[in-house]
This record gives sequence, C-alpha cells and structure tokens, in this order.
Amino acid sequence: NQIGCLLLDYVISKHSDSLRGDEFTVKSIVSSPMADVIAEQNGVEMRSVLTGFRFIGEQIRLAQESGKGKFLFGFEESYGCLVGTHARDKDAIVAVMMLCEAAAYYKKQGLTLWDQMLRIYEKYGYFKETLVSITKKGKEGLAEIQGMLDKLRSNPPKEIGGYKVLATRDYNNNTVTKADGTVTETGLPKSNVLYFDLEDNAWCCARPSGTEPKIKFYMGVKGNSFDDADAKLEKLKND
Repeated sequence: NQIGCLLLDYVISKHSDSLRGDEFTVKSIVSSPMADVIAEQNGVEMRSVLTGFRFIGEQIRLAQESGKGKFLFGFEESYGCLVGTHARDKDAIVAVMMLCEAAAYYKKQGLTLWDQMLRIYEKYGYFKETLVSITKKGKEGLAEIQGMLDKLRSNPPKEIGGYKVLATRDYNNNTVTKADGTVTETGLPKSNVLYFDLEDNAWCCARPSGTEPKIKFYMGVKGNSFDDADAKLEKLKND
C-alpha cells in the first residue's frame, strides 16, 4: 500500500503538465483509501475494482475499446502495480524501474523515498492498513468460514472498534445499505465479499480465500500521526 501510494503520487506528478482531464487510475477495494485522496486532490479519477489484477486489466480493455479514458496507473494491496497499458497484469519489471526512477527524481531534490512518503502522509493524512487471516481445516473449515460470512451478512454490525458503520457493501447481493436504510447497488460483479464503510475514514472488509479454507479481514484507519494511526488500527483489529 505504501509503495502503491508513493508511485501513484509520483506518476500523477510526472504527468501533471500533460493531463487532459480524462485520465484514470485503478485500485482494488481493499487497497488504501489514501490512493483515493491522492487522485481526487490531483483531479484524476480513481476507479475501485474487486481484488484480483484481472479487474484492473479489464478497466484498461474497456477504455481501449470505448476510446474513452486514459489509464495512468493501477495497483492492489498485495505487491502489484502497473504503469502504462503494455500489459493487463502486474508487472514487476516496470514497477521496479518506476521505483528507481522515482528514487532518482527525489534524490535530486535531496530526498529519499521515505522522506517523500513522509511528505505524502503529512499532506494527505496518516492512513494505515493491516490484514488479519484466520485459517481453518478441511471441509469443516470451509463450512465454518461460510458460516462466519453468513452471520455477518444476516446481522451486520452497527459499530466496529468504536467506529459507527456508515454503510455495508454486500458484493454477493449487489447491495450497499446505508445506516439510514437506503439501499443502492455496488456496481461491481458478484463476489462473496462484505465491506464496512466506517466513520472517520476507517473501514473493514471480509472475504474468503479462493484457494484455501481461510477468511481474510482487511482494515484501515486514518490518524493524525503514526502513533495515533497505530492505536486506532490496533483497536479496530482487536475488535
């Protein structure tokens, strides 16, 4: 997430003089909301897709087929990013090259990559994320994990870690249910994923692994400092 946000900020800055207004970037729904803030404050569209780089590649294809929109950058939370449209999957070679380019660019300004990351935190907020995985065993484990999701789906929490739930996104049922009862559509394909939008820019997402009896809880917060973000995230994680 840190590298993704660092490179997103760099790529947008690099193209700032040539932006036409139809550029877009893409991230997965469980990637840092800091990316949304970076894109918004720089006048670039950010599209959120389901976890899996194929969904980022799909956005590139749709833009090319329609002739509308110019893809700049895409990343997901799990060590993957793509700059340009030469591929529709994460590209480690280009990602490393771009990171080296960014390091050289900031070095000319007397900055390390971490110095620049600190500037990004100071400008956009101290966002921090984590992942908690719970692994079960065998068929019984798969059934238990599905039971956990069913329970969350049928009785969604109104508060998590001291944060009020503002909306519950159920991608399996294509619904976004706000705290006032208003229901809209997610706009994304069907997937066994639950996402809770929390107050104060916090969030939590639950999804099963596609390859093993495991459930993953992604979550994030926004703090006023590193210590503040650490404390808020720890409370959310424990709950």
